[in-house]
Amino acid sequence: MKKGFKLFVFTLFAALLLAACGKADNQTAEQTKNQGKESTNLLEQIKKDGVIKIGTEGTYAPFSFHDASGKLTGFDIEIAEEIASRLGVKADFIETPWDGIFAGLDSKRFDMIANQVGIRPDRQEKYDFSQSYIVSKPYLIVHEDNDTIKTFEDLKGKKSAQSLTSNYRDIAESHGAEIVGVEGFNQGIDLLTSKRVDAVVNDGLSFLDYKKEKPDAPVKVVAELEEPAVMGIMFRKGNEELVKAVDKALSDMMEDGKYLSISEKYFQKDVSK
Repeated sequence: MKKGFKLFVFTLFAALLLAACGKADNQTAEQTKNQGKESTNLLEQIKKDGVIKIGTEGTYAPFSFHDASGKLTGFDIEIAEEIASRLGVKADFIETPWDGIFAGLDSKRFDMIANQVGIRPDRQEKYDFSQSYIVSKPYLIVHEDNDTIKTFEDLKGKKSAQSLTSNYRDIAESHGAEIVGVEGFNQGIDLLTSKRVDAVVNDGLSFLDYKKEKPDAPVKVVAELEEPAVMGIMFRKGNEELVKAVDKALSDMMEDGKYLSISEKYFQKDVSK
C-alpha cells in the first residue's frame, strides 16, 4: 500500500506538472503570436516611437540635398517632413547612396524611401508604393560639344553614366549604351563635363535645377522621352496600414494646397501631373 500510494502521488504530480507546462507553453505561444501581430503593424510602432525613419540620398538636388549651410533639404525632404507631421511623428532621415538604398529598406534601417523612386512593375513585385506624387520626363544629356548624339537611339555603343539600380540606367541600356556606374546624378554630370563619358540619362527636373544653379555648365539636353516616369514613396511589403496613412497624408496635402506650395517652391509648377 505504501509503495502504491507513493506511485499514485508521483503520477499525480507528474500529470499536474505536465499540465502546467502545457499551459505555460500555450501562454508563451499566444504571447509570441500577439507580439508578432503588433510588430507587423509598422504604423502603430512608428506612432508608439514617435519617429518615422526615412531613407534618402542627400546628394540629389532639388529632391534631397544639403544647402549652403549644410542643412538637409529639398522637395522630397519637405514632402516627407509634412507627411510625418500629419502622422503625428518626427521625420528621421537616414542618408544612403542610391545603389544601397533598397538594401537599407530591406534590412529595416528605415521605414520608407523618399527619394524620387520610379514606380515600375518589377519593383512593385517586391515593394509597395504610395500614390504617384512626381511625374517627370527622362532627359538625354550630353556635353555641349557633342554633335553625334541627338536621339536615344544614338546611345548605342556610347558610354552613359548611370546609377546601377536606377530606371534611367535601364533606359540607357535598352538603347545600347555601355553603362558606367556612378553613385548619383552629380557624379554622372562630373564625368560628362570632363568627357569621360558620352552621356547621362536622368530626370528632367533635376537637370533643370542643375542648370539653374550652374547655367554655364558645358552640358545640354538633346532628347527627352515622351512617356513620363512616375514616382512614389517606397515601402516594404506587408505594411498596408502605413501605405494607406501616407497616401491619405499626400491626398490631404494636395487638397489643402500644401503640396502645391512645396512644389512651386522648387519647380515653379505642380509636378504631380
